[in-house]
Amino acid sequence: MHIEIGIISPEKLAYASVAATALLGAHTMGLLKSPTAWLRTALAAFFFSVLMQAWYLPVGPSELHLVGAMPVYLLFGFIPTLFGFGLGLLVQALVFEPQDMAHLAVNFLSLAVPLVTVHHTLGKKMQGISVANVLKLDAVYYAGVTLMVGFWLSISNDAAPVADWALFAASYTSLVAVEPLLTIGLVALAGRLRGSRVGQRLLAACIDEGLLRRAAPAVASA
Repeated sequence: MHIEIGIISPEKLAYASVAATALLGAHTMGLLKSPTAWLRTALAAFFFSVLMQAWYLPVGPSELHLVGAMPVYLLFGFIPTLFGFGLGLLVQALVFEPQDMAHLAVNFLSLAVPLVTVHHTLGKKMQGISVANVLKLDAVYYAGVTLMVGFWLSISNDAAPVADWALFAASYTSLVAVEPLLTIGLVALAGRLRGSRVGQRLLAACIDEGLLRRAAPAVASA
């Protein structure tokens, strides 16, 4: 989902920066009023960054990354994941790819807009996590990421946006096949930790309890 440097004009990058700032600003109070959300944001940024760096592949004008969006979302919650994406992308740009600072807002929106969509549709209505529900979450989320990349290409200087977007979209099918396994495994592990006294204390500080309560029983019985 990283858009290659140079194919989006500075004016459009400025608009993206305004949009990204507005999106984060609209959710800032939700972060500030919950001290535990600060820790979860740091954890979300860490796990997101580790997964992003663990596996990635250049695909045309963008890159295919193991994002881990849905396990991070389910374990740490919506707002920590939203800010974790921004923090993780910032740290990665500063440490590994300084040139990505120019596209920080673009890359953030590519991940954040689908996250907001998933949270306010499937996420809020989810009663429990089954294999089917995880597949739905991943399918909707990565369809959103793919559409966001298509949007950036459509307003870019790319000479063949449709062909490049089709190549990128096809490559994402591998993530939709793999990431649900990671999601179910991590949420099930968190559910098992709830059975121990130490695990309960750890999860109370680190894991989004509202989502975890709905997730663990459903995963255990899936």
